[in-house]
Amino acid sequence: MSELIVNIKRPNLLTFTMPIVAVLGAMFGFVTGNIFGDPFIGAVGGAVVGAVLALALAKIVSIKRWKKIWGVAVVFAVVASLFGGVGGFLGGFVVGLSMGWFATWVGTGKYRAGVPIYYTPGQVLWHCTFLFICAFVFFFLISPLIPVVWLSFNAENFFTFTPEMLSFKSAGYSLKHYRDFLGTDEWMVPLKNSLIIAPIATLISVSLGTLAAIGLSQSHVPGRQVMMAILISPMIVPLIISATGMFFFYAPLGNWLQLNLGLNQAFVGYVKVILAHAVLGIPFVIITVTATLVGFDSSLTRAAANMGADPVTTFFRVQMPLILPGVISGGLFAFITSFDEVVVVLFVGSARQQTLPWQMYTGLREQISPTILAAATILVSVSILLLATVELLRRRSERLRGMSPG
Repeated sequence: MSELIVNIKRPNLLTFTMPIVAVLGAMFGFVTGNIFGDPFIGAVGGAVVGAVLALALAKIVSIKRWKKIWGVAVVFAVVASLFGGVGGFLGGFVVGLSMGWFATWVGTGKYRAGVPIYYTPGQVLWHCTFLFICAFVFFFLISPLIPVVWLSFNAENFFTFTPEMLSFKSAGYSLKHYRDFLGTDEWMVPLKNSLIIAPIATLISVSLGTLAAIGLSQSHVPGRQVMMAILISPMIVPLIISATGMFFFYAPLGNWLQLNLGLNQAFVGYVKVILAHAVLGIPFVIITVTATLVGFDSSLTRAAANMGADPVTTFFRVQMPLILPGVISGGLFAFITSFDEVVVVLFVGSARQQTLPWQMYTGLREQISPTILAAATILVSVSILLLATVELLRRRSERLRGMSPG
């Protein structure tokens, strides 16, 4: 079958491309003008630069699109470095890359490439606007992490961008806060506690949550909706309320374990925190495993039973391999929940069970140290790796079920 190729018509340069690119240039110019104390002149200058850029890129037709984009980024970076040094170079490069891409994207009509050919101009406008709204929401969520990561490399012992940092001089940057984090018991002991509590709580959450999800997926189970609502309630109920209830429940339980079984107080403290975190992680496992079971073919379990397999063998040899991506995804969410949780630990645990988030909370309340930012950066990095793993497992699960990963 031959592929249908649609030639995209270039929009009008004077009435469409130049005004649109000028608007984006005005936005960047307004921000730049704020830096130098005159946002109005910056916005006007940015609009002029955007319009001229759109005109210049439209006239240059012998150079490939990606070469135009990188060329604009380099020109902007060189010009900005004359006013702002290394920091200006990096900022100009980002602005130039954005402006060059946007100008060629609009000027060549590429903005219509991702929409059906029968879309009206209003539908195309809404489609592109929706994409930009999503991009801005993503930037709004991610941007607060940028100064946290940046300040974690500060050479000084305070939460301030020094002139050396802003000019990207080596004297303004250091790994001293990471060395403080990795080389002192003040931070290593809470990290050790977190690495003890989170995996065990995750194991309990995965075991109980998987069994609950499988049981609730059976249509003959009475009151499934009510039981599901109760099991996922720790995710819905405000955490401070859950923590208060856990305190009144686990305090007598801990006293009973110490008095009647003679268990060590520190051990009982770990048991209480682990059980509390397991309760918080079970809803995530139930939801992810239940979502995986939606596409599970129950005839496979009946076929295994007809061939003489007992329920345990059927579960581990037939059902578990197919729902394993959902189980692992739920386990990762449960691990992140336990590793980052601080409110329940404050209510249920003691000083011996001080976790890394607890230490960060105490540090923010009692002593402001950039070492907290180093710890936060490490936690963010671990969370990103775990979420990337969840996404890969989700795509694998959809492929196994014959679905498109998109």
